Amino acid sequence: MYRYLCRYYSKFDLPSGAHIALVICTVPDAKTRPHMVSFTYYPASGSPIFQREHWVSAIERTTTGPGNAFELRIPDMGTMAVDADSTTTYSLSCPEWSLSAMTGSHTPWHPRKKTPEGWLVRLPLPLHWHVHSLSSPTAFQLDIPSLRLPRADRKGRATIHQEKNWASSFPASHMWIQARDGENERGVCLAGGRILGMTAYMLGYRSRDLNVDFVPPFALAVLGFISPFMSVDVDYANRAFEISVSNLFYRIDLKARAPKEGGWFGLGSPFPEGHRRNFCTESFLTEVEVAVFRRGWWGWSEVRKERFENASLEFAGGYFPERGEKRE
Repeated sequence: MYRYLCRYYSKFDLPSGAHIALVICTVPDAKTRPHMVSFTYYPASGSPIFQREHWVSAIERTTTGPGNAFELRIPDMGTMAVDADSTTTYSLSCPEWSLSAMTGSHTPWHPRKKTPEGWLVRLPLPLHWHVHSLSSPTAFQLDIPSLRLPRADRKGRATIHQEKNWASSFPASHMWIQARDGENERGVCLAGGRILGMTAYMLGYRSRDLNVDFVPPFALAVLGFISPFMSVDVDYANRAFEISVSNLFYRIDLKARAPKEGGWFGLGSPFPEGHRRNFCTESFLTEVEVAVFRRGWWGWSEVRKERFENASLEFAGGYFPERGEKRE
């Protein structure tokens, strides 16, 4: 594991259509804001957003058993614990909000692959991305004293998308997209951006009968734009993103767009010196269109077309011109 950064991201889909974004992140040797717990309650309409960033004194990771079982301990706030069977328990509380949750089964990235990176996970890259669960059924209890929460969001059943990053530093510019139709077990997930002087992405489409992945060298462009297999258009001004990437057998065309006004919230990102505030911006009001093509004797033929509502879209770093701490 890398020395500096360890970031856990959990997105809860609540019964009312609202979401929670929970980030637990530590940069152990940082001098400024080394440990962050970020909690965002995001209503179905995208407004008003309740968010608190806590710069806690410590985040301790303790091994609790075999099979990669561990616990994150946050003084005066609580714990997040992961068992060997991937069950995750959240027990977090402060005066402004509290959250208790326990997952049931989890949905791994791929039936035969544990991580989006595949063989890349073994390389000494500056950043690694792991999707622990595409969808986990969850029992939860939530309280935000300053809000009148919908009854359905106080206690009940939800689903969680869980990710982890470990690295020496976050990339200078990156994108992230996540969409899921749990009822039909369909979804798409993407992460990538500028890294080591190149532009690289990892992308996976999921369904009951078709699972397609793209990673470098296919999802890679040198000098930011030269690639025989991939084209990318990052359009922050219109809150839009497009990518087309192919390999020897499949091609995916993905388009994402969110409203320009409203529904956006900022997140801090970890770097060796500490967390940089408002380095990312996210919306959960995104529309994502995906078309999957299969290569044949006479070219590409479309085999799947999807549309997802209320998906996640994130611009960060150089792709987010308004980044940085805001002054009053």
